[in-house]
Amino acid sequence: MRTIKENYQLLLAIAVVFIMPLTLRSGLLASEVLIFAMAVLGCNLLLGFTGLLSFGQGIFFGMGSYALGVMLVRYDWALLPTLAFAIIVGVVSALFVGWFAIRQRSVYFVLLTLAFAQMFYFLAYTLTDITGGDNGLLGVPRPPITVFGLELMVLESPWGFYSFVAVCFIIVFWFLQRVTTSLFGRTLLAIRDNELRAAAVGYSVKGFKLAVFAISGGVTALAGALLAMMAGIAPLSSIEYHTSEIILVMTIIGGTSNLFASLLGAAFYVLAADWLSSIWPRWLLMLGVLLMLISLYMQQGLWGVLEKAWKGLRRRREVTLPATVSEGEQHP
Repeated sequence: MRTIKENYQLLLAIAVVFIMPLTLRSGLLASEVLIFAMAVLGCNLLLGFTGLLSFGQGIFFGMGSYALGVMLVRYDWALLPTLAFAIIVGVVSALFVGWFAIRQRSVYFVLLTLAFAQMFYFLAYTLTDITGGDNGLLGVPRPPITVFGLELMVLESPWGFYSFVAVCFIIVFWFLQRVTTSLFGRTLLAIRDNELRAAAVGYSVKGFKLAVFAISGGVTALAGALLAMMAGIAPLSSIEYHTSEIILVMTIIGGTSNLFASLLGAAFYVLAADWLSSIWPRWLLMLGVLLMLISLYMQQGLWGVLEKAWKGLRRRREVTLPATVSEGEQHP
């Protein structure tokens, strides 16, 4: 039964990937949805499955952007090795931040991640020779995918790039699904629910937290690298704490402890922001009102609302079906 439920979420994610080209006119907008969905998946792994409220996701997002930008702009690397390098940079950054942050809990953990976010932001601002400073790293290309000199896929067109992002998203979704449903993932849930009891049983709580930090950092860095390719720039804004806030808001909107909810949250935020910005220049005010309504009346996120609606329909069907059968028995 558990396997069916897991496959159901993966199939839902694949369905959304195929539906978006049919419903959205912009390939770049569709790509942005999936890119931020990957970043939210990484955040959800920390918040929803481990109970770690981190404001440091922007660090890994920005480090992925800069790693890809530097390798493509200044060293002309091939795309696949560059993406692998960006993931490694994200993992190493997450291990560095996590090694210090996991030594504290509750509000002190949050403050530590926020302090690291500010530190990395000012480092990126001052190291202009590497990051471009306030101007960002300009001219990030979209090189084709090549293997042993053979060109497999061109990414210049918006929908061509979307196809590549979609493949990356499905791979990441499948990988994190395997992680969360494994013994490792079940242990993360135990740590989230009762950290002291998990430690008393014999689990290395700090080791598990550090490992989940590394996974989250790698996934988030991949998302940052893909966004830099899409925009053609690795901006300073990608590493500031505001990016961490956006990723965290998307996670809460979609709902925690559920991977498909991460896609819902990212899609809602990105598409709502795109739509509201075309209506009113001060669209952030309208978005803020929407977020307040969600926080007040949809505390389990969009996924929680869909689950309640589905359960309500099933209960209604179960009540209606026996009544219909009884009427059929009375009037053959």
